[in-house]
Amino acid sequence: MVASSGLGVFAAYGGFMASISKDQVAHLAMLARIEMDDEELSRLAGELDGILDAVALVGEVASADVEPMANPVAMNTVLRADEPCEGLSGEGVLGNAPEAEDGRFVVPRILGED
Repeated sequence: MVASSGLGVFAAYGGFMASISKDQVAHLAMLARIEMDDEELSRLAGELDGILDAVALVGEVASADVEPMANPVAMNTVLRADEPCEGLSGEGVLGNAPEAEDGRFVVPRILGED
């Protein structure tokens, strides 16, 4: 399986790049609408490099004879059966909102978008 985000972080068939650039972090920050200065971008690029290195290490030791798991300890959680219930109407949901207009939530603008 190939993961492609246009950032070049993941190569074909699960291979990993050696590092992530400050420009790639800036692109991700822009997509997430997070303002970051050069110092923060550099620091985060280094932290993401460490994370990618750790993921690559796990990929090196993973083998077909190891069963995938989400938790190293077997967990048997007993859940109740799902039962449909009455949901909120649109008016009921908007009635809980601090501000609504034309049947929609009103939220603050982000990063100067129009």
